[in-house]
Amino acid sequence: MSPAASAPLDTIFMALADPTRRAILSMLLEDDMAVTDVAAPLPMSLAAVSKHLAILAGAGLISQEKRGRVKWCKLEPDSLRAASVWMQAFGQFEPVNLDAFERFLESDLAQDLPAD
Repeated sequence: MSPAASAPLDTIFMALADPTRRAILSMLLEDDMAVTDVAAPLPMSLAAVSKHLAILAGAGLISQEKRGRVKWCKLEPDSLRAASVWMQAFGQFEPVNLDAFERFLESDLAQDLPAD
């Protein structure tokens, strides 16, 4: 794979490498969310959450749209297809199972976020 062809994969894997961004993806598995609702359970400023959201959007993992005065975030699960195809090339990985991915994100989220 050429460096230019691997750039989208690099962006996806870089976005998935951060536990906060994985937690955000886990939250968005349930439904679209307003940015302020995404930020509410996270122990950081709204500006910091917005930076994480920009990275996820840049990787194509989420989309954002403005509805009235509120910015909404939506999970784009098909964006994981390129990563899944790349991993399948090694013959050791199954296609991405979104239910299993959801369980992984939920367990990872439980480990990464501080207890209330």
